Amino acid sequence: MIRNLLLLLFISIAFNANAFQNDTTAYQLQRLKVNALLSERSNKFGQYDQSLDNRTGIFGFQTKGDIKKSNEILRQIVLNDNNIFKELKILLDYKDQEVKRVQLEASSSNSRIQNYMLSIKKLQDENERLENETNNIAKSGPIYYLTILLLFLFAALSFFYYKKYRKASEGPFA
Repeated sequence: MIRNLLLLLFISIAFNANAFQNDTTAYQLQRLKVNALLSERSNKFGQYDQSLDNRTGIFGFQTKGDIKKSNEILRQIVLNDNNIFKELKILLDYKDQEVKRVQLEASSSNSRIQNYMLSIKKLQDENERLENETNNIAKSGPIYYLTILLLFLFAALSFFYYKKYRKASEGPFA
């Protein structure tokens, strides 16, 4: 019975580990996606910084084209930031799911442990009761047989005395 319980526990742990690995893989992929977006943002910001230094106009001033390029790069940075926020939200959702799953698993494990402990306690109590009953039977066994033997001897002696008394009361002349 214990072997079956251990086998069942091992199988459930194996399935949980596989599910945990899938969640962790999705989380890691999401982290890589966020890191790629952050790297892209850093590159775009470098381009924006360079575009601010571009001065192709007369007397070293910026032209409308330069300003438009800088604004377009800045717009791409803002769009990228929006994507980063969306992906971070997904990443945080994964993290929240993982925390909830771990809490649920801990609660489930706790309840299973409590149930196992309760079962073990019941089995120990039953075992103790059976041992006490066995000891009582073992202790009372010789006394029981001795009591029966004494009753049988008392009955036999009573019968012999009754017979002897009856013969004596009938007398030799009866």
